[in-house]
Amino acid sequence: MNVLIVHAHPEPQSFTAALRDQAVETLQAQGHQVQVSDLYAMNWNPVASAEDFSTRENPEYLVYALEQRLGVKSQSLAPDIRQELDKLLWADLLILNFPIYWFSTPAILKGWIDRVLVSGVCYGGKRFYDQGGLRNKKALVTVTLGGREHMFGEGAIHGPLEDMLRPLLRGTLAYVGMEVLEPFVAWHVPYISSEAREQFLQGYRERLEHLQSDKPLLFPRLEQFDEALYPL
Repeated sequence: MNVLIVHAHPEPQSFTAALRDQAVETLQAQGHQVQVSDLYAMNWNPVASAEDFSTRENPEYLVYALEQRLGVKSQSLAPDIRQELDKLLWADLLILNFPIYWFSTPAILKGWIDRVLVSGVCYGGKRFYDQGGLRNKKALVTVTLGGREHMFGEGAIHGPLEDMLRPLLRGTLAYVGMEVLEPFVAWHVPYISSEAREQFLQGYRERLEHLQSDKPLLFPRLEQFDEALYPL
């Protein structure tokens, strides 16, 4: 299996980085091929703009998704986008590895999504959910956060973690056709002991060793809707 890990944390000694390293070690030990995109180390540009295209179909007015589609055909995508898109298309499994910032992803990771999930390749028209351009690939979201587990869930102070991750799990990964696995969550990591962190690493290692038995989360299928996308 080919695995792409997209890592988004500014501190190389962080526990998020330790999870990245654990994933690399565990997956390579199983014989998988692994590539890592360390967005901060790469100085990744998160800003989608007209500069992402060496030539434009419409130089007067930027419709970003349309220029993406045409940019693939004309090979006018910026080199950094093309490099990451090639990694993504190579991968059978995408792991997004990041800390929760403000109930969401770090801006640099959102920028990777905006620029690399290219229209016309990853999605477009009715090529979404089970018909998305990245169908037959899997995705695993691995997150760290400062809150305690009891702070998340129905009736909890912050509400369900799934609500925070919905734009990513459903609106992004499932939308482009990926089979989305249950996220791996390391709770309260800035405040726990070294022993507790080691337990999270061990749990992550065991999870990665048994990914083949993971059942993906359920999302809509186009066969459940008519041509106008009304439910059948």
